[in-house]
This record gives sequence, C-alpha cells and structure tokens, in this order.
Amino acid sequence: FTPTFSSPFRAESFGSPKPSSPFSSPPLPLFVTTSRSHLLNFTSLGCSGNRFFAGRRGRTPPPDLLLPLSVCNWLVARNCLERSHPGISMGIYLSSPKTEKFSEDGANARLRFGLSSMQGWRATMEDAHAAVPDLDNCTSFFGVYDGHGGKVVAKFCAKYLHAEILKCEPQLGGDLSASVQKAFLRMDEMMKGQRGWRELAVLGDKMDKFTGLIEGLIWSPRGGYSSEHLDEWAYEEGPHSDFSGPTSGSTACVAVIRNNKLIVANAGDSRCVLSRKGQAISLSTDHKPYLVEEKERIVKAGGFIQAGRINGSLNLTRAIGDMEFKQNKFLPAEKQVVTCNPDINIVELCDDDEFLILACDGVWYAFSAPL
Repeated sequence: FTPTFSSPFRAESFGSPKPSSPFSSPPLPLFVTTSRSHLLNFTSLGCSGNRFFAGRRGRTPPPDLLLPLSVCNWLVARNCLERSHPGISMGIYLSSPKTEKFSEDGANARLRFGLSSMQGWRATMEDAHAAVPDLDNCTSFFGVYDGHGGKVVAKFCAKYLHAEILKCEPQLGGDLSASVQKAFLRMDEMMKGQRGWRELAVLGDKMDKFTGLIEGLIWSPRGGYSSEHLDEWAYEEGPHSDFSGPTSGSTACVAVIRNNKLIVANAGDSRCVLSRKGQAISLSTDHKPYLVEEKERIVKAGGFIQAGRINGSLNLTRAIGDMEFKQNKFLPAEKQVVTCNPDINIVELCDDDEFLILACDGVWYAFSAPL
C-alpha cells in the first residue's frame, strides 16, 4: 500500500491531465467583487493559488467592476482594472509562477510515500504538509493543509496536529478516530491566548525564534493551569492573553494508517482519493456553503450565505482558524458558523488498494476526481 500526495498516477483512473497554466483552462464565469473568487491556479501539493482579492473585503466595488470574467482573459482584465482603478490591487499573484518544487520520499516496513509542493502563481506559499511514517510503532500519518489569508495556521497544523492525536488517544479510551477528531478541535483551542499568539508569531516570521523563546520565559505559565490540558499546553500570562485566535485559516485533510485501518479526516476542500483496483474512490467531501447540512448550521449560528460565500466572504464551511466566524459564545465548536470539526471516514484496507492521494483543491482543477 503506497500513500502518496501527487502524480504520477494512471490517467485512465483519475482523468487526463489538463494544462498547468490557470489561463489556458476552459473559460469559467467569474465576477470581480470585494470577496474572494476562484481562479484555476494550482500547484502539486502546495496549492495556494486559487483565490484573489479585488479591493478590500466589505467595500462595495464600483458598478463597472461587476464584469463577467473568464480564466483565459483574467490577465487582461487585471491590467485594465489596476490602471483604471489604482485603489484596486490584485498583487497577491505573480506575473509568472514560481515553479521550484520541494519533493521528498521515504518508506518504512509498512508503506512508501512521496510528496511535492510548489508555490505557483501566489505571491507567498500558504500551504503546508506533514509526513510522519512512524507516528508510533504501528501508525503512520500524512496530512495536507491549504492555508488562506496567510500561512501561519497551515504551518501550525503541520507542526502540532499529528502529535495531538497520540496525546488525545489515552484520554479517549484508545479510540483513534475520536482522537483524530479531538486533535482537529484542539488546533483552534491551542492557537488562542498568549501561548497561541507567540507560536503563530514565530511561524509567521513576525517574531524570530530567539525572541519567542525570551517572551516565553518572561511570560511564565500560570501555576496549576496546565494540568487541565491534555498535552499540558500551558496557559501564559502576557500582553496577548486575550488573543481570540487567528483570522486566517487552513483546510486540513489527513490520513492515519494503523495496521489495516485507514482513517481519513477532512475539514475544507482538500481531498483524499484511494485507488482500488484502478478505480478512484473519494474518501472526503468538499465543505461548501451550498450543501444543505452546512447551510443549516451556518444560519442557525447566526451567519448567512451571499454569492455562495459565508457572510459574503469565505467559500469554505469548515476550516481550522478563521476565528472571526467562531464567536458565538452560546454554541460549541461543532456548531459555529465555520467549524473545524472534521468528517471522519474509516476504511479497511485490502490487497486491492494500490495508493492514496492527498492534495489541495487546485490539484483537482487539473486532474479530475470523483465527488
């Protein structure tokens, strides 16, 4: 059994490759608004180029900006917009993609894996991944994290989520799937307060590691508090003690393999696909506002859907981070407007299983996948 994050894979199983340039794909109706809109930009694993801003969120665009666009004429439209409306910036995209790839492979006695990431058209790399073939002596972990609004949440998840699974498991009676679910929820909890702020500041390059260490020594943990946490993630007093968490966010799609059991957990629109006897089997669901179950939760939590987006802004209904959508103090994390509570899919592996693919949404714009 070979988990992998990227091609090559058989075209007859997953569809024929499409052009890698986002501007050579078939036209897709788009509208320039003050919210994020899709573009068909993709990278191998680190797919960060799939959104853009036109102006600032919340501002009403001039009427002449509400023009239908297509992917193939987007560059022309961008130049016209920036010249005719200097206040509108689409500068988070590069004039040419960064195609340098980071690739890695490895193996243990149970499986082999390979991974690859590329920044692509985005101005910064906002995605991350984690490959831990030996999470313990019988468990392997693989995950992709597609960041939006910044890189820090994706990097935080890549650093801590897999470790949380093992820390939660003893507290949950050895229930591995429940431990995976709890680890997702813990990410939001851990990113709050002084400790969370400090960790995110280091990961976001707003604070170097030495300064972060010094601040951690100055603002010492409150005595006795850490024992209440599963991982002794100590509460710290400091100037950011009331930090409610990051406004940026990240999808998370992870696979945990223990013996012949595969557990897939997903929050967002990254995908996991299993190849079984040459057939593609989808093991995840894209969490989008048009889904009835998602829409009902959003409305009950006090949110609304406008132009296919939550509160006219976010086009994902589940994500880690995005704390501005999780402010209803009367509701648990699972029932917030945006939740990091993942869907869990458990599969018994067999000899017919060939490989597994985890990838950010942009990869699936280039290669077809079952929905």
